[in-house]
Amino acid sequence: INAEYGVGMFGWGKQQRKVPGTARQVKSSFFPANNTVSTASPSSNLSSENLKVEENSASVPRPAGEERIETNNNTNGNKSSPQGSSAFISSDMTKKTKLEALLTAPDVNLEELRKLCWSGIPQDHRMVAWQLLLGYLPGNHERREATLSRKREEYRKHCEVYFDVEESSRTEYEQKIFKQISIDVPRTNPNMPLFQTSIIQAALQRVLYLWAIRHPASGYVQGINDLATPFLMVFLMHYLAVETIDCITADKITPETLQIVEADAYWCLSNLLDGIQDNYTFAQPGIQKMVFKLKELVHRIDEQLYNHLIQQDAQFIQFSFRWMNCLLMRELPLNIIIRMWDTYLSEAEGFADFHVYVCVAFLIQYSAKLRQMEFQEMMFFLQHPPTDSWDHQKVDMLLSQAFLYQSLYKHSPKHLQHAGLDL
Repeated sequence: INAEYGVGMFGWGKQQRKVPGTARQVKSSFFPANNTVSTASPSSNLSSENLKVEENSASVPRPAGEERIETNNNTNGNKSSPQGSSAFISSDMTKKTKLEALLTAPDVNLEELRKLCWSGIPQDHRMVAWQLLLGYLPGNHERREATLSRKREEYRKHCEVYFDVEESSRTEYEQKIFKQISIDVPRTNPNMPLFQTSIIQAALQRVLYLWAIRHPASGYVQGINDLATPFLMVFLMHYLAVETIDCITADKITPETLQIVEADAYWCLSNLLDGIQDNYTFAQPGIQKMVFKLKELVHRIDEQLYNHLIQQDAQFIQFSFRWMNCLLMRELPLNIIIRMWDTYLSEAEGFADFHVYVCVAFLIQYSAKLRQMEFQEMMFFLQHPPTDSWDHQKVDMLLSQAFLYQSLYKHSPKHLQHAGLDL
């Protein structure tokens, strides 16, 4: 599978599924002993032009009951009005106070947590919120310490049994997995110095290898390496008490901190992938469905763009495979991905469906530009979109637009009327 270019089509080479053996030689271990949108079927003449959420709109569609929490210093308050700014800050602090009270309650109300987190989580609460939303951290406060201790010890033992072994004791299947991961790890976030350090690469390699060995139905698939990085970054930011990923340096990371972060990242990645495992099993049927749905929604919402793509012989699989496989991690900066995952993890029914609508909004926002491009220029643009300068306000608008599309089209069967077209 070529996750870099997304041109593999379907029916890739079948992997051998061999459950690893248990007899091994263990060598030295790394570890020591309230806005709403009508969901009525939209009129067939609606277009992307009259479905856009305006960037300066005071009313942005979000799930009912969801409250906005600013996650950085850039706010949408009226900066020219001291009274407006003061009111915004007061409201912002109230929401943060609510989140803190919710996270420290004896038993966390997950439904309320999702509502508060959908529009963003402050960095100092993000790690705990993510772990709760993923089901890794128990909602009951008294059980958390024992659960974390048990899961971290379990991960340490997995490293001893599966990773810290002589190469000769690995099966042929395991050697193949190990080699592929060893190739992909240095390619992960190549523009971030932290990911070029030996301790981070070693941690990422262990996480990916253990997940692959313990999930033989899918094994390792290129792109999973990208999905592990937000967990590593968010957890490191928490333990190092820094606000941005740029403030993390390898010399600040102690072995004890890395052990905790690595183990927690492994379990959170496992829980995340459990919800989208069809994306990584043979022939990746989950991605096939997502690409098909993307195509049908674009056909319904922006027929002009759809027709231009077809005229240019641009197959949706050519540019959107990677969007689905890597959850847009190659197209958006990591800090923007982290903000986006606040929303994804807050989706009660899982984020796979919502991600398709995010991809729809992401594609259609460039509709006017794309309709002026020919095939090669268009493909390059879609694989290298101009998102380096995106801030949290920009991604908030993308998520709000996706939520609007989902509200209008999820329960409207007309978007399936063009079935049978090639991907």
